[in-house]
Amino acid sequence: MIDFDYSRATHEANALMEASQAGTRILAGGTTLLDLMKCGVEAPRRVIDIARLPDMAGIEVGVASIRIGALATMAQCSEHAGLRAAAPAVTQALALAASPQIRNMATLGGNLLQRTRCSYFRDPQAYSACNKRKPGSGCAALAGVNRDHAILGTSASCIAAYPGDLAVALMAFGARLHIAGKVARVADVDGFYRLPRNRPDLETELAPGEIITAIELPVSAALRRSHYLKVRDRASFQFAAASAAVGLELANDQTVRAVRVALGGVATRPWRAMPVEEALTGKLFTEANVRAAAERAVDGARAHAHNRYKLALTPRVVARALMEAGGLA
Repeated sequence: MIDFDYSRATHEANALMEASQAGTRILAGGTTLLDLMKCGVEAPRRVIDIARLPDMAGIEVGVASIRIGALATMAQCSEHAGLRAAAPAVTQALALAASPQIRNMATLGGNLLQRTRCSYFRDPQAYSACNKRKPGSGCAALAGVNRDHAILGTSASCIAAYPGDLAVALMAFGARLHIAGKVARVADVDGFYRLPRNRPDLETELAPGEIITAIELPVSAALRRSHYLKVRDRASFQFAAASAAVGLELANDQTVRAVRVALGGVATRPWRAMPVEEALTGKLFTEANVRAAAERAVDGARAHAHNRYKLALTPRVVARALMEAGGLA
């Protein structure tokens, strides 16, 4: 790591002013930024610690909506009884992420801004070609070992998979992010994450000098009847080979009134599986209908040399998650 200046923000206005300066990075739990600094990917001149800003760690579960402060930790949220009842997919996604030590430190805001776990991105000493680090330098993963890489939302510039779990659940259920900056604004999670196209270094719509302050999630029948399934090589501290956040609203005759599906581990950003939702809405909730609809999860997918298994795995993960949520598993 290079030398850098450190300061601790005592109020939001101070944090925003500091964050707008070139070469400055925001520190909350530190589980992402410090890791990238050790890898040599990030080299900020100044780090601003916002971990002690007031009024940014609350969890409020209301009748119509849920609001979570961006400085709430993953552990606090995953263990919150009201949140577990209202949004099981969200708390399951948090509980299955990382390790207990990291969940105790990592904040929700930082988690939403975590960067890819692509080994080529995280090893600048060995691999200089990475369009996420240096646009126009190339993508070493395209011809390299790409077993963990994306099959959806890729481009000729980047096939790195988005690694998070929380954002996948938030994507499924229409969450919004409250963002402070020169002008306070609210952004849909669906529009917050960018596709790589020819600028994979630009991963979100968060502008310099802006800070995520809170997450807002509308309460719905589908959210209350939701499930998060994560399939990975080992049971702890492992990123998803494929994951699915799903929710269901069923009529008395078991017709699907509403369904929400989002994917993780298989796309360059949290991925809403609209074709699955469209195929299942209005149908009877049967295993045959679920499995048929789940095949649509890989519509438009493009596999590479080592990740073709995800074409078969992803629909199975979606079907299993839906059947778990609907009581067929």
